[in-house]
Amino acid sequence: MQSFDRLVDIMARLRGPGGCPWDRAQDHQSLRPYLLEECAEVLDALDAADMDALADELGDLLLQIVFHAQLAAESGAFDLAEVCTRIGDKLIRRHPHVFAAHAPVDGPEAVVDLWQQIKREERGGAARSSALDGTPRALPALARAQDLQERAARVGFDWPDQTGRLAKLAEELAELSAAAESGDQAAIDEEFGDILIGLVNAARGLGVDAEASLRAANAKLERRFRACEALAGGAEAFAQLDLSAKDALWDRVKAGERA
Repeated sequence: MQSFDRLVDIMARLRGPGGCPWDRAQDHQSLRPYLLEECAEVLDALDAADMDALADELGDLLLQIVFHAQLAAESGAFDLAEVCTRIGDKLIRRHPHVFAAHAPVDGPEAVVDLWQQIKREERGGAARSSALDGTPRALPALARAQDLQERAARVGFDWPDQTGRLAKLAEELAELSAAAESGDQAAIDEEFGDILIGLVNAARGLGVDAEASLRAANAKLERRFRACEALAGGAEAFAQLDLSAKDALWDRVKAGERA
């Protein structure tokens, strides 16, 4: 694809002799924050259902992939062609129901089961040391908590129904209250973490993506707060209001959204 080859050539020139000093100074570790930022901006575009922004942000994310592959090629580790070959081979290998003589699969859940089976076979059939292996440590905390719990649930470590999850959450709330009364900050921190785990567990039982739910709630908070500032005549004017006036504006914004 000509446009893709053009991007690869541009990155090679930026990194090459006479290229850009900033690009030439980067390494895999220095690029980490940019990779994270571009992933977040893709999610923002998806949340906004903004296809024009999504096209831009996917390009920025693709740049990070090309950049890391260029760095690896320079060190002799691998190149972009190998990256593409590996993912292409993996997709074909893990979709035998499409690319090979495999019995048809019955629905998306069966595809997931087949994918996991093939992954085990790729490891030579060797079991992992833990059912929790494979969860990226760099995932956002809520997303990682949900992934850990889903992996645990696959081997039967789960409440049989939502009643148990909610009862456990109530128990953790009581423990946080007791810790707060004691004034023990270490205990407060620990119990608060347990509550977050409990909330994620409850989210799982309700079919809620905890990370996406919190992201949507953050967006709602920001939208309503900015609307309050606008109604007050600006951020500075809003900051000068007393709490009752701020609450009144907040209620007004909420009512307007529900109208």
